[in-house]
Amino acid sequence: MKLHFIRVSLVPEFTVRDCCRVLGVSESGYYRLVKVPVGKREAQARTLNAQVAAVHDACGGIYGSPRVYNELRKMGVKASRKAGIRSRMHRKFRVKTTDSNHTNPIAPNLLNRNFTMDMPNRAWASDVTYIPTREGFAYLATVMDLFSRKIVGWATAGHLRTQMVADALNSALLNRQIFPDLILHSDRGCQYASQEYRALLTSKGITQSMSRKGNCYDNAPQESFFGKFKSEWLPDHP
Repeated sequence: MKLHFIRVSLVPEFTVRDCCRVLGVSESGYYRLVKVPVGKREAQARTLNAQVAAVHDACGGIYGSPRVYNELRKMGVKASRKAGIRSRMHRKFRVKTTDSNHTNPIAPNLLNRNFTMDMPNRAWASDVTYIPTREGFAYLATVMDLFSRKIVGWATAGHLRTQMVADALNSALLNRQIFPDLILHSDRGCQYASQEYRALLTSKGITQSMSRKGNCYDNAPQESFFGKFKSEWLPDHP
């Protein structure tokens, strides 16, 4: 596949020797390939396979078939979604980050799974996850603008106290100018329900919203972000 990629995409712009050295293949193998004639359909299949492999290698093995297909479409390449490529997945183990067994007030679920906004800074979502490191677990709190699904604020700490989620919110407030009717949605964790955090929201004119108990789908955009973060970024950045 790499040899065919060299033949159809790199030569003669680059030398055969340099291409083979960079891609880790032999020159003799390349010259054996060019001596063997192939039909038009086979040549097209080999070219497509090489392009699929190039996209998959470029993303570090992160993309599965649907995302490889989308990248090829952007390049103007016609391809099937059934590319036989699997994305690299993270190890499945969990650390509990939500403690909803408390007596603090619970805010109503104002979003009710309506995560589509027509303007920025109308509704934000916040959540906490763990990060495995060589020295143990660290924790990450993020704030997402539901209009763009962009992370607009974040904080890390070695603890799960309220200060971390407050720091994440303050980080977002430094980056964005907010509207008076901004909603901030989270789970029912003790950090988000604490008097300290609720006072911070009130001081900034932010209305609080909370998921139903034990229902991760009520904060699905944040859950989705954490899933991709752990499978796509963390494996290469321990």
